[in-house]
Parts: sequence; structure tokens; C-alpha cells
Amino acid sequence: MQTRTYIFILLLLLSGCNHQIHQQQFYVFGTLVGISIWGVSEQKASEAINTIAKDFQTMHHNWHAWQESPLTDLNQAIAAGQVWTAPSLLPLLKKSKHFYNQSDGLFNPAIGQLINVWGFHSDDLSSDFIPPSPEKITELVALAPSMDDIHIEGDQISSTNRGVQLDFGAFAKGYAVDLAIEKLRQLGVQNAIINAGGNLKAIGKKGDKPWLIGIRHPNGTEVLAAVAVSGEESVISSGNYERFREYEGVRYSHIIDPSNGKPAQGLSSVTVIARSGALADAASTALTVAGLQDWHRIARQMGVKYVMLVDEKGIVYVNPAMAKRVQFPADKKPQIIVSQPL
Repeated sequence: MQTRTYIFILLLLLSGCNHQIHQQQFYVFGTLVGISIWGVSEQKASEAINTIAKDFQTMHHNWHAWQESPLTDLNQAIAAGQVWTAPSLLPLLKKSKHFYNQSDGLFNPAIGQLINVWGFHSDDLSSDFIPPSPEKITELVALAPSMDDIHIEGDQISSTNRGVQLDFGAFAKGYAVDLAIEKLRQLGVQNAIINAGGNLKAIGKKGDKPWLIGIRHPNGTEVLAAVAVSGEESVISSGNYERFREYEGVRYSHIIDPSNGKPAQGLSSVTVIARSGALADAASTALTVAGLQDWHRIARQMGVKYVMLVDEKGIVYVNPAMAKRVQFPADKKPQIIVSQPL
């Protein structure tokens, strides 16, 4: 699974009420997952967190793109021209097809072969890496794998394009936090944050205050901005600096442009706020690929209302609604360009 830019949770606890916050972390999806629950007993919080941890492990197994899983079984069936049944993957496939079409194909989980040749089907990105040849990239791009090539009839899945290889890393964790928050509500938890390696979703509040979320600076060492969240919202960032490959001093992002088969360039990070974690995750990927030239159009098509982009020079771009929400440190406020409304 692809990891994401980490978002730091700034839990500003109420004086004398620290016993109301229950926090636990576990490792899954190739990243650290943190859960913070407010306002229930320690026993209830512990039971809820254990349930979510088990659910995450199940999703991690079912959706894994390179270790043996229902997804790798499906990819092998597609490569062999076979029809396959994989009920655990149907929700991701249907959402992927929807976001693929909304984004004009910039969000495209069918490009798993390209993700693989760029070295991202690995749990260890510190290993030796040589970029794929231009000829190999051209060959894979020419196969034109897309979510339109996936056909679903009942619970049967097929594709006539054997170049399709599915990889849900571009939005699986966003969807996972949606499911986890839904489960927490079923368990009687109304105030919580789940942070799956930067794919964050919050419900309710922290006492009588909103949750305050810190968004990491693309330099990896500072907090760029903070945003208050209450009710139900997801805050998700994609970046070119948390998961990458390096070769001869050049850094290659894990976010691949389906049109040319190369890592996306131009933006260091994209943050999207939306109720749906799956939407925010998919949109942050699509907008990274769209770049400064086309992000606004794609954001409107995908129906997102809050976007912040940071280019490789550190300049911040926001739509007006997002500009009203984000708070920048007074002593390190970046250059900010406000777009037309979405």
C-alpha cells in the first residue's frame, strides 16, 4: 500500500480533563495508524480500538497490491483473461470507476504495472533502485489501462485489457478511515480521530472544542498550517516527499501520471478536506497529477470544496473557502495565492 504525507494531530487537551482522551497506535497498511477517542470510558475506548485494528488488518490483507491477497488473485485473473469473483473488492472497484471518470482519468488505479516498474511495489523503499527505461514506460502507457476496462456483472469482475493491474493505494486508506469511523459510531463512539498515515478523519469534537489538525510542511520538519475540524470531515494530503525513490540525486514521487507513465511533478503536496475520506484521498492524488494548470477544473468536477496546494518553490495555492479555514504560523507565513471559488 502506498503511504501518505503525515498529518500531525494537535490534541490541545482541556485542563484537568486528560482522562477523557484515549489514544492508541498500531502498524498496518505499511504505515502507523493512530486512533484518538474522546468522552467514553477507557474500557469502551479500548474495545472500540481493538475492533478497528482487526478491521484494518482484514482490509490490509484484502487490498494488498503485491503480497498474496484477493487483489493479487484478481490481477492474475485479469492477466490471464479470466472472469473472477472477489466480493471484498467490489466497493473499491465501484468507487474507483466513479472517481476515475470524475477526474478525467487522472485518478487511475488500473496503472499498477507502472507503479510496479517505478519500484513502489515494495515495503522497503531504501533498497537499490534504477528508473525504468523510456521504452518500458512507453510500452506500458500504450496499453492504456483504465477503470473503464473493468467490467462488473453481479459479483463477477473481468477485463479485456490485460494491461490492467489494479492498485488501490491512491485511495484505500481514505476509504478505510470512512469504514472505521462508521464502525466507531456503531460502537457508540461520537468523538474521535483516525489517522492512517496522513489519511485522517474526525467526528464530533474534543470536549467543547473542535479538533485542531496540523498539516505537515513539505520540508518534512515543520507544521505548515492548522485547521479546525468538527462534525465529520476528512483531511487528507498527498505529497512527493513521504514515499519516493531516489536515483543519482533525483527524487521520484510515488504518484504516477497515467498520461505519460512518469512521476507527477510540480507540486510538493496537495491537501483536500471533504466529508468522505475516499473522495478526499482520490482527489488529492488527481489534483497532484493535474498540477497548477488544471487542478481547479478537476476539483470542481470531483465536487471538493476545500483545497490547498504547495508547489516546489513553497508557494501555497488555496481556494477562498480553504483560505478562510487554514491558519498559518505568524512568523512563517508562506506566500499565498487565492484562486477563484470552486
